[in-house]
Parts: sequence; structure tokens; C-alpha cells
Amino acid sequence: MPWPYSALAHLECARCGAEHDATRVQGLCPCGSPVLARYDLEWIAAHVHRGQIAARPPDLWRYHELLPAGAADRVVSLGEGMTPLLPMPALGKALGVPGLLMKDEGLIPTGTFKARGAAVGVSRAAELGVAGVAMATNGNAGAAWAAYAARAGMRSLIVMPASAPDICHAECSATGAEVYLIDGTIGDAAKAVAAALPGRPGYQDTSTLKEPYRIEGKKTMGFEIAEQLGWRLPSVIVYPTGGGVGIIGIHKALRELGELGWVSGDLPRLVAVQASGCAPIVAAFARGAVHSEPWPDPHTVAFGITVPKALGDFLVLDAVYATGGTAVAVDDDALLADQREVARLEGSLICPEGAACVTAVRQLREGGWLSGDDQVVILNTGTGLKYPQTLRPAVRTRWPG
Repeated sequence: MPWPYSALAHLECARCGAEHDATRVQGLCPCGSPVLARYDLEWIAAHVHRGQIAARPPDLWRYHELLPAGAADRVVSLGEGMTPLLPMPALGKALGVPGLLMKDEGLIPTGTFKARGAAVGVSRAAELGVAGVAMATNGNAGAAWAAYAARAGMRSLIVMPASAPDICHAECSATGAEVYLIDGTIGDAAKAVAAALPGRPGYQDTSTLKEPYRIEGKKTMGFEIAEQLGWRLPSVIVYPTGGGVGIIGIHKALRELGELGWVSGDLPRLVAVQASGCAPIVAAFARGAVHSEPWPDPHTVAFGITVPKALGDFLVLDAVYATGGTAVAVDDDALLADQREVARLEGSLICPEGAACVTAVRQLREGGWLSGDDQVVILNTGTGLKYPQTLRPAVRTRWPG
């Protein structure tokens, strides 16, 4: 039997458990819930050793048996993956967490971690014959999916709030997307996309969790963290959470690695970080709930996590509960101060969402939830250069001559 490029077996509803055919274009389960990709882990365990991974090219497709693209020539890539896992000694010392590490997604194509989900999602969509992708976005996901759609020769329809960062609108336009701004939130953008799709045959709604494969791209952050630590797991992973695909994906990745026997021991405690101006997951966690309530009047400078009600909220909360993690809200003033502190101490220009993770670590260490012995990985989900308004100097000093 020839070795398959992908060991994708079927799709499974995250809520009702119904199986779906992975060879067909798939949206939500009829019950209204997201579906997840499932692999023949028994086959992978028998035929692939984690030591083989190191000999492969340094991109996320090194884990191709655990990804959905059916063949190497079906992959749509801009070189995404294997971002650095950086020691942060000065910042860690300042926070009281000497073992602090940062997974820096600012170096990935399009400047944010969204390129991971776009690469895998577009690859599979193109393989299944999708003619165009359509999505609601807060900005960065739309920019990434538009870029990868262009790379694949596909059309793209992108709708984002009018308050989204200008650079994201410009990126979508530059890569040939049909891009629109709408008054309101990402939820309003999602309604506009849903209304447009019946008149666009061949298009697929690839908004957050409305197709199965964005998660598969995002989960590779979990694979990389484990591999970069020598197939060990850290104590804690801290993640900025809006729609929650990243934290859901990392949890899925770590469970798959455990089932394969490639890692052992307890899973890292997962921390969902939100802004105090939009914290539905934090509020749900505080109540011990398994679903969140829509957040009224959402607002934060960390625009990527401005999601008042996530479709996969129950999956985010499950990841936090199952790993003994927590959910934390941080103020805009504090995260902006920490964005500058990271730049001053470590030279890294991180995005506001990544800075929110730094503030969360500060709060959790001060509150005693984190100890000085914990090895903590924070996710910086994008480059700060995409948010120039948060990095402007207070005073522009001219040379005295």
C-alpha cells in the first residue's frame, strides 16, 4: 500500500458527533455546529516516526499526514510555518517567569498567524473544486485568505467592519479580492456574507469555523511548539482569543500528538486571553458555563479579538476546562504599555493581541496562578507593524542642528 500524503479519514461534528464525508465541500453540521477533521492516527503511528519530521522542509506542511491536502501538488503555499520560539529572558525576569518563551507569528506570510489557516483552508478548498472563498473578518484573516486565494487562482469575497485596520483592507484590495466595509461588528459582516452566497455558485463560506480546515492550519502552532521543545510540552500556553480557532487548534494538536505517542505527560494549561472591552469567554468561564453570551458594545484596540460571540465558544471553553487552564481579561491601557515594554526589553514589535498575552502573564503571576517555575509560551499572533497607530511615538524629536 502506498503511503498517503494525508491520513484524513472523515469529518466529525464537534457537538453531535455525526460523521461527514471529507471528500465533499463541508460547512456546518446540520445541527449548526462546526465539524472537525479526523485522521487515521493508528496508521500514522505505525508508519511515521516523529524523528522523520526533522528531515522535512521547515514549513507547516512537514506534518502533512496530519493535514487535509491529498497530495503535495495540491498544496498552496507561501512558505508558512516554523516560526521561531524565542526565549524572552529580560521580559521573563521582569514578569517573574524566567522560563518565558514567545512563539512569534509576526514572521509568517501576510504578517499574522492567519496565514496558517488560509494556507490549509485554501489548499483543501481548491482541491475540492471550490471556485471562490467568501468570509467575514476583523481584517487579518481576510487579508490572509485573499492572498492565498490569489495564489491558488481563486476568487475571494471579503467583508469586514468599517473600523478594521486600513492595512487589512489595502491588502485585500491589492491581492484582487472583492472587498467591502460594513457598519457594525464581524457578526454583521457574517450576515452580509451569508446573504450574498446564494447568488454566487461555487463559492464557499470560509468564515471562522464555518469550514473544517482553518483549524487544521492553526493547530500546526501546537505541533511546532512541541517539536521546538524537543517533543516536550510547556507548562502553560497563553493565547489571545477572539473566534478561538487558534486555541481550539492547539488543543486538538496536542491531543493528536498524545494519541500518537509523540508527547507524554499532562497537556499544557491553556489560557484564553481577551480584552476587558470584549470578554465573553472570560465571563462564561467565571460562571463555569459551557457557552458564552453575546458581548454588548464590544471595543478594544486589539481588534483581532473583538468577537462578541464565537461560534466555537464551547470548544474554547472545553480546551480551557480540560487542561486546567483559565481565561483572563486585560485592559487596553495595560496591553499597550506591555506592547512597548516588550519592544524596549526584547526588541520585538508585537501586535496588540500578543501584548494582551504579556499582560495576562503579568496578572497571573501577580495573582499566584503562575509560578516562577512554570515554562510559559505566549503567542504573538502578528507583527506590530500592522498596527502603526499603537506604536506612534508620543513626541517626534528633531535633530538639534
